This record gives sequence, C-alpha cells and structure tokens, in this order.
Amino acid sequence: MTVAVTTPSDREIVMTRAFDAPRRLVFDALTKPELLKRWHGARGWFLVDCEIDLRAGGTWRFVSEGPLGMKMGHSGVYREISPPDRLVYTESFDDQWYPGESLVTVDLVERDAKTTMSTTLLFPSREVRDLVLASPMKRGVGESYERLDVVFTETRLAEGETP
Repeated sequence: MTVAVTTPSDREIVMTRAFDAPRRLVFDALTKPELLKRWHGARGWFLVDCEIDLRAGGTWRFVSEGPLGMKMGHSGVYREISPPDRLVYTESFDDQWYPGESLVTVDLVERDAKTTMSTTLLFPSREVRDLVLASPMKRGVGESYERLDVVFTETRLAEGETP
C-alpha cells in the first residue's frame, strides 16, 4: 500500500494510508514508545529517543539516528488526545528541517478491522509546505509505514492469529 499525498489548501499536506489493523492498535503504535521504536523512520533510520507525555498540554520528543550517525530531533505539544480516533499536536524540528512549527492532526477511521489513517499537516506558509513537498518526505513516510505494517503482522501473530 502506498501513501496518498494531497494538498487541499496552500498550507496543508494530507497523507492517507490504510492499515490491516484495528484502530486501537494503530493509535497505540502512534503513542507508545515501545511500539514507535519498532517502526518510526525511513529505511536506515531508527528512533533512539522517544519521550511521550500523552495528555493535552503534554510534550513529546523523538530523536532518530540514520546513516553515518546522522541525528534528527523533533518535538511538540499535544493539543488534543481522543483515543482511539484522533491526535492533534504541534511539531518542530531541531535542525530547522523546515522553518517554524506545524500543526499535525491524525484521524483514524476503522472499518472491518482495517484502519485508515489521515494525517493533516498545517504549515505556517505555502513556502514551507512547498519545501516539505520537495523533500523526500513521501518516500520516508511510505517506508516508515511499511515498517509499521510489519509491527501489525507481528502483533497479530503474537495474539494467536494465523497469517
């Protein structure tokens, strides 16, 4: 499955992807450090620091390590938490991968034990949105979600489901 990327406004990017997993498990994969460390990041990148204070006003911080020891840190503040169907939080990068702060809204919709995740990124300007679109973001998110598929398969097997 691939990530669908759309631009509904001059400041937004929406990424949509379906997962063969129930919504509660997708929500957990987005909010539990032990699960995030198993999938978050493009191929060759690994989440080495994952701190989450999962409450409105709580903060989060991720540091990933990639090829040749490169590091990328980003963090934000949770604005809304509605398990298992919605997360809203801010995001900014340590190295100013893109300038300013974005607002991220994740909506999870389950149908027949499959969950569609729609992630809306709202940027401070069209210029910032376009910088992100020109980056390898779609490839990186796609690879990260492929790793997440593996986590869901492993979880189903651990819970006794047959492939």
